[in-house]
Formats: sequence, structure tokens, C-alpha cells
Amino acid sequence: MPRKRIPVVAGWFTEDGPEEDFRLLGTRCPLCSSVFFPRQDGFCRNPGCTGGEPVEVPLSRRGTVWSYTDGRYRPPAPYPSDPDVPWEPYTLVAVELAAERMVVLGQAAPGVGVADLAVGMTVEVVPGVLGPESGDGMDEGTVWTTWHWRPVDTGSGTEDGA
Repeated sequence: MPRKRIPVVAGWFTEDGPEEDFRLLGTRCPLCSSVFFPRQDGFCRNPGCTGGEPVEVPLSRRGTVWSYTDGRYRPPAPYPSDPDVPWEPYTLVAVELAAERMVVLGQAAPGVGVADLAVGMTVEVVPGVLGPESGDGMDEGTVWTTWHWRPVDTGSGTEDGA
């Protein structure tokens, strides 16, 4: 039986379609053009703006590594973590998005560690899952979807700023 795929946070990224179309979703104020991620629905967070109903916008697929670190400890409660499953360190990446010039955090794609990253390198957002694909020990019928950052071969000379 196929496992149910549920986004960790609904509305923060595209959920269907091919990997090359995967995007984080933010909102833009129609009055001042401020862009927000996580998305801001209902009002503009810019204190200098008189407001406007923010509209959903796809964010840049690519950006540059601003900072990174590794998580070598099991998170404490209330975060789900099965003590019967061996702990696997993970890599966290702070990425400055190409067009928006804002920093977005996320995990590195599986297999990407701190030794594979450098400040200033180009990365792209790709679909991912929270925990192992085979099950997280919490709900065997669910795959929690999220986003990951993956290094890009910039030899082609193309940058995706939109």
C-alpha cells in the first residue's frame, strides 16, 4: 500500500510535479513588493507599508550558501525521534535566495555533508522527506515531505534568479 505524502507545513512549497518545477512558496505584498518566507497571509509585515493582501509567489530555485553546520545530536522532546532507530547526523544550510536576497534555512539533501559545502557556493532547492523514506518510526503510513538544498554544478553559466 502506498504511503500517504503530507507536507511538513502546508503551503510552504509545491507538492506535485517534477523536481525541476519544485519551488518554495512565499508571498509578496502588492503595495510595497516585500517578499516573505515563511509566507505571510492576510497583511504585509513591512512596518513601513500601509498594507495590501499578499499574493503567493514561487521563490528562486537557486541561491548561495550563507552558512552551514551539522546536527550531531538527537533532538529533544517534543520533536519526534525514535530512540530505537540509530541516529544519523544531518546538515543544515542557510541559503541566500538569488532574486529575493533573503536567507532561508533547510536541510541539505541526503548524502550532502559539511565537507561538500562552502560559503558562497550555488545550491538549489529540491523536494525531500523528513526522516528516512522507509519510515520514521512514528507513523508507518505517512511520508512527511519538505525541502532540501543540493549543490549545483555551475559550469553551465546559467543562474536561476526567478
